[in-house]
Amino acid sequence: MDAIRTYVERNRARHEQELAEWVAVPSVSATGEGMPEAAEHARLLVESSGLTPRIVETGGWPLVTGHAPGPDGSPHVVIYGHYDVQPPGPLGEWDSPPFQASIRDGRMYGRGTGDNKGQHLAQLLALRALRDQGGLPCSVTVVLDGEEEIGSPHLTDTLASLREEIDADLAVWSDGPVHDAYEPTVSLGVRGALSFEIIVRGGNTALHSGNWGNVAPNPAWELVWLLASMRGPDGRIAMRGHDAGVTPLTSQERDALRALPVDTAAVLAGAGLDRMDAYPAPDGADPADGPGYNERLALPTFSINSLSCLDGDDHRTVIPAVAVARCDMRLACGQRVKTVQDAVRAHVQAHLPHAEVRFKVGMEPSRTLPDAPFAEAVVHGVGDAAGKPALLVPAQGGSLPIAALTDGLGLPCYGIPLANVDERNHAPNENLELRRFHEGIVTAASALLSIAGAQR
Repeated sequence: MDAIRTYVERNRARHEQELAEWVAVPSVSATGEGMPEAAEHARLLVESSGLTPRIVETGGWPLVTGHAPGPDGSPHVVIYGHYDVQPPGPLGEWDSPPFQASIRDGRMYGRGTGDNKGQHLAQLLALRALRDQGGLPCSVTVVLDGEEEIGSPHLTDTLASLREEIDADLAVWSDGPVHDAYEPTVSLGVRGALSFEIIVRGGNTALHSGNWGNVAPNPAWELVWLLASMRGPDGRIAMRGHDAGVTPLTSQERDALRALPVDTAAVLAGAGLDRMDAYPAPDGADPADGPGYNERLALPTFSINSLSCLDGDDHRTVIPAVAVARCDMRLACGQRVKTVQDAVRAHVQAHLPHAEVRFKVGMEPSRTLPDAPFAEAVVHGVGDAAGKPALLVPAQGGSLPIAALTDGLGLPCYGIPLANVDERNHAPNENLELRRFHEGIVTAASALLSIAGAQR
């Protein structure tokens, strides 16, 4: 590890230049901007890190893969990342161009710095460092997804078609921020996600609220009443069947969640909040005994993302012609996208049949238990690189298509997030602390060395 640290320090400038060049390649899967060029750039990065690269067609944007053998009998590790990024959003809210990397106060700013180009590049550079310092300790297959930001609709089927060549022992990924305590982190799972729109239509145009009030039905009121029937003021999700199959947290997972450090009041204050959302306690229990901050991030959610009457923000005294709610649900382990879709569809049909539901992104949840193979080795490797114990997070609050690896390929899967908590992923001024980028290379290398030394 001393040699790896020396290598990383010696190559800081080159590594930062590589990240800046990668950020400068747009790769917006939602619109297609720059995607063919990005796939080729990813292929070159994989090749320059000592792997045999391949571009795999998926029916959508391609996967970029790479493989390098390790010593005979060593574990085979899949490293997952994604090369697509979110659209830049409002350009006026960026302090520098989103696809032109800019360094300020020890951070690199630009779309994809933290999500996910900086993090998977750190993994690739770790492979390069290990190769140059004596060779890879494990066999490695890298999988860079081109569709993560649009729900990875082709990932599961594509990986299934590659099952024979991805005959691996485990998978690791680096995405999202470290724990809010800014400590080294290993994540064992992610929640699933389902996003959708509910559209309620009224007249064929907006109607004068004086001439038509009490006569024309108001789509906005109908939508509000529908939404109120879907989740109660106590936080209870009221759609029958949405939680079918939910697997309760194990005692190990609950203990791990309760052991995570958190100053709830400080976290809330940092976001300008003075209270947590309502969330129901178990039936018959005192509300004070309901789930705490960390446990809530492993449980199902139903969120309204936005409400609109498509009125251009004008305040007119009208009954709107249309009302739209954009929503998402986060899925806990055991829930399935199709089951939740069916529950949403049935609830809307029962309460407001003329409303239209349009489903968008869907990702299944993923879970790896704390006593799964190689868990101890990954936690040890991440902690060893940091010089202190790593936090073990049973379920990350966000969503990633990791179920394609855990459920589709049957692999235990371990997240090693490398970004700062305030990376602003998906928002203007997305950034990555360069200190964390360089430390991430060391962390990724340390994890592979620890995995190589572990018993299966």
